[in-house]
Amino acid sequence: MKNDDNSRLVYSTDSGRIDEPKAKIERPKGDGIVRIQRQTSGRKGKGVCLVSGIDADDAELDKLAAELKKKCGCGGAVKDGVIEIQGDKRDLLKLLLEAKGMKVKLAGG
Repeated sequence: MKNDDNSRLVYSTDSGRIDEPKAKIERPKGDGIVRIQRQTSGRKGKGVCLVSGIDADDAELDKLAAELKKKCGCGGAVKDGVIEIQGDKRDLLKLLLEAKGMKVKLAGG
């Protein structure tokens, strides 16, 4: 068997499937301002608030998102470092985040 540059070990009888280590995806650092944007496009008319610009790792974002969802009384998710909160709760989100000492701006229309 010829050893090419394209060949790589994917299975070993000793340890089973060989997975390559996954690189940690680093998000770019923000400017220190948390932005809250209302978005309806691609959501069948349902509005969500996108909270972006928070410099935190995924575990902290999940914890913050859970707290915001609980205080707003609605659902949401964390996707690619952006917290999505269902419904138009921008004013309430701004108050909650400012209470945590964050600088917040309402983005978009």
